[in-house]
Amino acid sequence: MPDATDADGLPVGQVSTRLGVTVRALHHWDEIGLARPSLRTAAGYRLYTAGDLERLHRIVVYREIGLGLDRIRAVLDDSTTDVPGALRAQRAQVSERIERLQQLGAGLDRMTDAHERGLLLTAEQQAAVFGPQWDPDGPARARQLWGDTTQWRQYAERSASRGPEEWQAVADAVAALDRALGDAMDAGVTPGSPEANRLVERHREVFASYFPLTRQMQVCLGRMYEADPAFAAHYDGIRAGLATWFRRIVDAEARAHGIDPDTATWQ
Repeated sequence: MPDATDADGLPVGQVSTRLGVTVRALHHWDEIGLARPSLRTAAGYRLYTAGDLERLHRIVVYREIGLGLDRIRAVLDDSTTDVPGALRAQRAQVSERIERLQQLGAGLDRMTDAHERGLLLTAEQQAAVFGPQWDPDGPARARQLWGDTTQWRQYAERSASRGPEEWQAVADAVAALDRALGDAMDAGVTPGSPEANRLVERHREVFASYFPLTRQMQVCLGRMYEADPAFAAHYDGIRAGLATWFRRIVDAEARAHGIDPDTATWQ
């Protein structure tokens, strides 16, 4: 490689800045013989000529569209390479990547909406799934109360992947559980009995459609179901006294697992 002065070419730092590639990349391309500078200074520093820069520009373009370095070498140096064919194949890969990114973008939009709205259903869809008594403003109020909690984030992640059919399955599972609770209370099932404990376990499984529910958290929910007028009205509308009965069977099952219901916290 001939020696030259700085005026005969550009040093690697300036080439790096001009092309928007790292000095490390230029050194690597030099080492593998993909783009070697034509000149060096007397001190041994690399200098790139106008011809070198033209080749580097082509490498940068091919690299940006996703060609690997070996493929770029073949496109630049192998006269037998089908360049249009290689570019068409890369174009197909780019199209697939664009489609994947668009799907990812749509998923991110849904996730954002779910965090902000809770339910990604229209008011009409909500009424069809949850019944005409459903309040479509309920999710917005829930976000105001619990939007900064881990459980709301977990709920949003589940909501983002659900449409009307998935939510209908959740609603059906909740309704079936409500009926089972009412029937068990009518049958005289006692707190702490195997049947009552199975219903408590079933409640946690069904509730996991919203977010994972620990036994301590379930105790807190049982208290809320009994104390909150809206929740109490729902359960007592199924069977008079059901809210209190449900709280009792939850407390009994919690005690069986070493949890004191009087001191249980949301954790």
